[in-house]
Amino acid sequence: MKTAYTCFCTDVIHEGHLNILAHARQYGRVVVGCLSDREMIRCSRFPTKTEEERMELYKSLEGVDDVILQDDMRYDDAITKIHPDFVVHGDNWTRDADKVIRDHVVELISSYGGQVIDVPYTYNEDVKKVDRRLNEKLAMPEYRRSRLRKLIEMTPIVKVMEAHSGLTGLIVEKTVVENDKGRLDQFDAMWVSSLCDSTDRGKPDIELVDMTSRLNTINDIMEVTTKPIILDGDTGGLTEHFVYNVRTLERMGVSAVIIEDKTGLKKNSLFGTEVVQTQDSIENFSAKIAAGKKAQLSDDFMIIARIESLILERGMEDALERAFAFTAAGADGIMIHSRKKDPTEIFEFCDRFREKNKETPIVVVPTSFNQVKDGELALHGVNIVIYANQLMRAAFPVMKKTAESILRAHRAQEVDSSLMPFKDIIRLIDEI
Repeated sequence: MKTAYTCFCTDVIHEGHLNILAHARQYGRVVVGCLSDREMIRCSRFPTKTEEERMELYKSLEGVDDVILQDDMRYDDAITKIHPDFVVHGDNWTRDADKVIRDHVVELISSYGGQVIDVPYTYNEDVKKVDRRLNEKLAMPEYRRSRLRKLIEMTPIVKVMEAHSGLTGLIVEKTVVENDKGRLDQFDAMWVSSLCDSTDRGKPDIELVDMTSRLNTINDIMEVTTKPIILDGDTGGLTEHFVYNVRTLERMGVSAVIIEDKTGLKKNSLFGTEVVQTQDSIENFSAKIAAGKKAQLSDDFMIIARIESLILERGMEDALERAFAFTAAGADGIMIHSRKKDPTEIFEFCDRFREKNKETPIVVVPTSFNQVKDGELALHGVNIVIYANQLMRAAFPVMKKTAESILRAHRAQEVDSSLMPFKDIIRLIDEI
């Protein structure tokens, strides 16, 4: 008997999946692949059920003869193992980013005479309802909050992109590309930056925008996205205030807050030693971390300590001393920052920290040393890379140029060719 193979990456079976199975049964014995968690987070939504639970779900379906774990989104392992005569899939993979996977599968299976079967995609009101419910579940605080820790365990490096509004959150949520290895890739989480939040409001980055306003930004993003959120918490403020903010963020479903070891009026780190910036003592900052950890109610929420020693030119030894002290105080991660264009000192810090501490996550923001790829950072023990302000910086010059062009031309025709049609923007929003 010939074999028909299909791969599922869903937590809930709906009419569309049953339709795929019905088509597969027409071609022979049906084997279903369960896409692994590790691969699923690179090209699809985050799973709410484990691999084992999903495999049991697929085994229970009528007409399924066997279920295997597929650990490669490009199907290499499954096709090598099963050698299926047919690969059956919804025709949604004939377009957009998924097309690269289909093309690869066609190449693999046609080499021995196999065939890809594209089934018309089922997308009725019932299917839409299931998809909406899955997204709503992923957006629930208890699911979203815990996801960052799981990502750190599941992926070589967690890729985080700045978002400062609901629309930028949607861009981070939905952007999927083919990477240089022919695989699909996407961002894992969002960074709500104090700098970008302030800039979006036309205000200086000196903690002028209060926490209530910051929480409103988070709410705007959370309403339309599902990915975990890391908040830039500046200095954390007074310890007494930080304790309450930790509880609020945890309750909202934020995954982590990063606070920097400075005190007094906060000045942006981009200024370095050009302005007076006071680094907090190890004792005081350790006490703030410990108080925050004591206040939280779940094990999911993360307090990450940001060390400014390299920014303020206090040296490597000071940075490492602080890192070990803050970890001992309960910090769930260490963010090390640098203004230098050469990443050497960042690599040195990571290597030396990892000699004594193999487990605590390291966070890096490669704004200055932007030539470094995330894979190289991972080799030095970095767990989280944050692209902290690129969307904001990309938008500003384009908006300014557009405004100037309209003023000069006394009309909008000259800029129209460089503008995205609004229907495409609306389409992005309507896909929620």
